[in-house]
Amino acid sequence: MSNLHNPCQDDWGHRICFLAILLVILAVLSLYLPLASTAAEQDAAAKAIEQPLPFSHKKHVSQGLECQGCHSIPDPGFAATYPSEETCMACHSFIKTDSPHIEKLVSFKTQGEKVPWDRIYRVPDYVWFSHASHVLDAAVECDVCHGLVAERDVLFQEKPTTMASCMDCHSTHGAPLDCDFCHDPG
Repeated sequence: MSNLHNPCQDDWGHRICFLAILLVILAVLSLYLPLASTAAEQDAAAKAIEQPLPFSHKKHVSQGLECQGCHSIPDPGFAATYPSEETCMACHSFIKTDSPHIEKLVSFKTQGEKVPWDRIYRVPDYVWFSHASHVLDAAVECDVCHGLVAERDVLFQEKPTTMASCMDCHSTHGAPLDCDFCHDPG
């Protein structure tokens, strides 16, 4: 028979064994979690919609731009706009002027064409939705519906625009849940 002592049998031994196991688990997680976030980022990038001009909201927000500085909400307030080419050129007439992407923006402007941005979020035509009532009246932050746009170099639809998600939000914030609040009963 062996006279070897099992350190996990006494009180201190239990604590040491527990800590050793905990350290092994933490070590494994520290190796796995970065891979998981990289996979999530790759998945997000795969969902990104290619735009006619690359645009980093992250970079522009870091320069102090705010959502409504570029995306105005004109009356009657149903939609937020894309920035006009003039809005972009207010800075890009002297910033990054040698960029081929800015040259393409200049081309759109000089030809009197709008940049053909591809929409990322859309609600069905039978849904009444007002950016003005959400953003201006109820002071809902843009990221509630659009996700963390200010942290994105490329955009993708990261939040659902389903009836269930809208009703969950209305319920959480005490907004009306009546069918005819968002749908035309006629």
